[in-house]
Amino acid sequence: MRQQPVLEVRGIRKEFPGVVALDGVDFRLFPGEVHALLGENGAGKSTLIKVLTGVHPADGGEVVLAGDRVRIAGPLQAQQAGISTVYQEVNLCPNLSVAENIFIGREPRRFGLIDWAGMRRRAAELVRELDLDIDVSTPLNSHSIAVQQLVAIVRAVDLSAKVLILDEPTSSLDRDEVRRLFAVMRRLRDQGVAILFVTHFLDQIYEICDRMTVLRNGRLEGEYLINELNQVQLVSRMIGAELAGLDRLGGGKRSERTAPADGAVFLEADGLTRRGAVEPYDLAIRSGEVIGLAGLLGSGRTEAARLLFGADQSDGGTLRIEGAKTALRGPRDAIAHGIAFCSENRKTEGLVGELTVRENIVLALQASRGWTRPLSRTVQEQYALRWIRALDIRPDNPEALVRNLSGGNQQKVLLARWLITDPKLLILDEPTRGIDIGAKAEIQKLVANLADDGMAVLFISAELEEVLRLSHRVGVLRDHRMVAQLDNDGELTPEHVMATIASGADR
Repeated sequence: MRQQPVLEVRGIRKEFPGVVALDGVDFRLFPGEVHALLGENGAGKSTLIKVLTGVHPADGGEVVLAGDRVRIAGPLQAQQAGISTVYQEVNLCPNLSVAENIFIGREPRRFGLIDWAGMRRRAAELVRELDLDIDVSTPLNSHSIAVQQLVAIVRAVDLSAKVLILDEPTSSLDRDEVRRLFAVMRRLRDQGVAILFVTHFLDQIYEICDRMTVLRNGRLEGEYLINELNQVQLVSRMIGAELAGLDRLGGGKRSERTAPADGAVFLEADGLTRRGAVEPYDLAIRSGEVIGLAGLLGSGRTEAARLLFGADQSDGGTLRIEGAKTALRGPRDAIAHGIAFCSENRKTEGLVGELTVRENIVLALQASRGWTRPLSRTVQEQYALRWIRALDIRPDNPEALVRNLSGGNQQKVLLARWLITDPKLLILDEPTRGIDIGAKAEIQKLVANLADDGMAVLFISAELEEVLRLSHRVGVLRDHRMVAQLDNDGELTPEHVMATIASGADR
């Protein structure tokens, strides 16, 4: 007898003003499987998830749960029906204990009062069932993001979840934390839970998933067993074009660009340090050079970069810009010296969601001019339209609210903001995190072209393959210390970099 899907959507359609986000999409999810939902930013993944969880009502089609047609009117009804979601940003209460977060809103009671001992006892049983070692009496914010996500999963499972949706759960995790998460996912899969897994890390898809569904431009491209497509074929399905000459996606070698040996040193750090953030380090960046920073999460990559932008103040060491000793009192000083910085957290430190694409793009240029010299509306529109076309920002409407754009297009808006300032050094902190493979490739190509045109680039990414593909040199950090600087001569491998991180010295 053929197994029945636990969740199925048929011909789902969803429209927003001027946009068809989902156009007749079919999707099936079976018990006891990990199923990847894939597609470029804007393909319809997030909209489909929001339809499944009742955030958005469908404009057409039907949702079938355990063989019965249902209408999911909201997230609470979705949970009651057995559909739970864990998002990239953990939506729990950090000031409460692990046990309180697992049972928040449904605390066990005895004689009308919360049964605290019983709640902690039951919470401990739940984490043990998933082979986790967590003290449930400790505050949630005393744990790493990885553990907080696992707590969110424990809560979801205890809600009798038949379907568990994991939306970009690994984007902020290191490799050990990913392995821990995957162990929990396998255990849940073996218990019969159907897991919908959304990620942009293709290697992870092939490691953990059983099947995959690919969306493109709001339509179903296809449903495949994991062994039916290799990575190159998968990317071709996602972007709708053949990738000529691409024989191993994410290969460790960078393109055959040579380092700019004759480029002038634009910035030089000598013993730059900040107590508790990063130990003294030396770094020179030449015009036309891409310097990659590699290291595990929390190794000090971002902290080292923030000192070069004046976002944090150094406690020691010197900084020279174009040969002159310089003290950066803040980001405005850095901008005046031709330094731009794209934060890893584009939502809280980068973009202003309530502003339009146009307003976000001109923000840094306007700040550098001062608010007493405002850019005219006509000039703003000219800048916005130029970079919308140059970076293929979608939709191509400068008056669209930036919060309504996909992650990849938001990242392009942030890049456009800094590129109109014509920087000499562009610092990119995780510029491709959480965006699709198509937008990722576009940003990588842009970085290479900017360096070829003479711009200095400091590139930070948790993906070693990406760092190696773009960088002329790689600075390796471990435990807030720069332990090595490696020439990327085309033979440098992720294994070499990982060995350097593990040993704390070049090998």
